[in-house]
Amino acid sequence: MDEQDEVLDSPTGWVATHVRRYVASEGARGHIWYGKPTLLLTTRGRSSGALRRTGLIYGEDEGNYVVVGSNGGSDRHPHWYLNLLAEPRVRVQVAAETFDAVAREAEEGERARLWEAMTAIFPQYKSYQKKTDRKIPVVVLEPQGPARG
Repeated sequence: MDEQDEVLDSPTGWVATHVRRYVASEGARGHIWYGKPTLLLTTRGRSSGALRRTGLIYGEDEGNYVVVGSNGGSDRHPHWYLNLLAEPRVRVQVAAETFDAVAREAEEGERARLWEAMTAIFPQYKSYQKKTDRKIPVVVLEPQGPARG
């Protein structure tokens, strides 16, 4: 990702406020959100080509980060998930550390384990899954290279 490109924050008001606080404080305000660890995920828009940033609850697994594409139980996938399907190279900020990563959907062999880990962190994911017929994706973010933060 080109560091010179402008990054557009989530159009959802409370998410944008969270992201701005996170960035301005280098993660000191926002990394832990209502007791849950959060990271910032920047994807490239699949149609616009613009960089798009959002905040997500995360877990950790074997040096990788794990996020869930719940979209609050909507029948539609979140835009960030659709963006990373088109371009899996993403940027991640965890607290003060920023790094590039490659995103991939959890494989069947690991998905159940990661789903359980993520619902332990944020139990509402289970109720979100009950609201929709779509299989809520579990995404693994694999860091690439050293942290730059």
